[in-house]
Amino acid sequence: MSDSADTWDVAIIGAGVVGAAIARALASFELRCLLLDAADDVGAGTSKANTAILHTGFDAKPGTLESRLLTRGSGLLRSYTAAAGIAVERTGAVLVAWTQEQAAALESIAANARLNGYQAVRELSAADIYGREPALGPGALAGLEIPDESIIDPWSVPLAFATEAVRGGVDLRLGVPVTGVRAADGSDPAAPGFELATPRGPVRCRWAVNAAGLGSDTVDRMFGGDGFTIRPRKGELIVYDKLARPLVTSILLPVPTARTKGVLVAPTVFGNVLLGPTAEDVPDRDDRSTTAVGLSSLVAAGERIVPGLAAEEVTATYAGLRAATEHADYQIAAFGRYVRVAGIRSTGLSASLGIAEHVLDLLSDAGLPLRPRERDRPPPVPVMPGLAESGRRPYQDQDRIAADRAYGEIVCHCERVTRGEIRDALASDIPPTVLDGLRRRTRAMNGRCQGFYCAARVTQLFKAGAPAS
Repeated sequence: MSDSADTWDVAIIGAGVVGAAIARALASFELRCLLLDAADDVGAGTSKANTAILHTGFDAKPGTLESRLLTRGSGLLRSYTAAAGIAVERTGAVLVAWTQEQAAALESIAANARLNGYQAVRELSAADIYGREPALGPGALAGLEIPDESIIDPWSVPLAFATEAVRGGVDLRLGVPVTGVRAADGSDPAAPGFELATPRGPVRCRWAVNAAGLGSDTVDRMFGGDGFTIRPRKGELIVYDKLARPLVTSILLPVPTARTKGVLVAPTVFGNVLLGPTAEDVPDRDDRSTTAVGLSSLVAAGERIVPGLAAEEVTATYAGLRAATEHADYQIAAFGRYVRVAGIRSTGLSASLGIAEHVLDLLSDAGLPLRPRERDRPPPVPVMPGLAESGRRPYQDQDRIAADRAYGEIVCHCERVTRGEIRDALASDIPPTVLDGLRRRTRAMNGRCQGFYCAARVTQLFKAGAPAS
């Protein structure tokens, strides 16, 4: 029987950070699982373009599913990243009130944080804020400190989840969109529940999980659902040069509105400063363009928050799309042998492991047998390449260079990426099939010159080592 005619126990549609987390969780059980994505890499949708913050969940709406899973997931992810060698820096955050109205809202925000189980929030005076953030613009009246808000390497997280899933036996298929669904008759749990139509042939599965992000409503309707509509919300962001990094110690947050969390200024684990995002509802789910209007508004906002940014160089601009819906909460539910995981918006990275736990509970309650794999010991968490500026990079490691000269051969000088790192990425469990994927695995071409000087060499190495499609 060909692969396309096989019946999988569970098919997960969507290999973003949430889908990959679910696949990783299912890999611990005696199941045949398939992870599908229409894109050519894991984490290539909303997961690749965000504010790179590991949230505590202090500002979630108390009592919501998002609040519960975000609180749980944030703690799990902190432990996971430590084991996987993924950079997390506990910079803390300062929520800054610039008007009397915003200052008056701080008390309720702090109260909500405590209702969400986060007790460490602390009120700050203007003097406290400027003592902590001397480069902050004039006019701050008061604030809240959230000491456990952190910055994170957002690209390595979905890759680590997917790598662990693949090592655990999950079949990963990229570039395979689901174009239709046919439900099978009968209630026999051993029989196929669904046949998914794809350009590479049908995929038969007993259970299906829809974690398709921006396409989750389209997929949901294929399964007969009609409870929500994705309304893409575009966020444009600006990345400032590494020389701007001393301007910011903490994540600087605005007082949120009912529609958006607003524009923030934050350091990144890669040594830059991030400004954004905007919040614009757009009809096109592929519209990741930046605009003169959006970027101009960000520049103006950034210079009000941290005036010193006006003198700093911009390294890059980008835009991401959040999978917002008409509902205020996550849209996660089981319908027979189909589980919908949608409306995750901007907290998917932080909540991902909590969401995966919840989905396992839904699948189990709906009848999926979850028998742990018989192993002498659980497989180790994959250790990811260290991409952060705070760690010891290969070009700085003389012992590593002495053992393998490729780690001393810098290819991308802006980001100090070596030939050894590019070679390792191309030989990894989930190698990049496009240059954009190589960027996320190594930082190559992500620096000040944006590949102007190194693109030819990086492309040459990529073509020589990339797997055949």
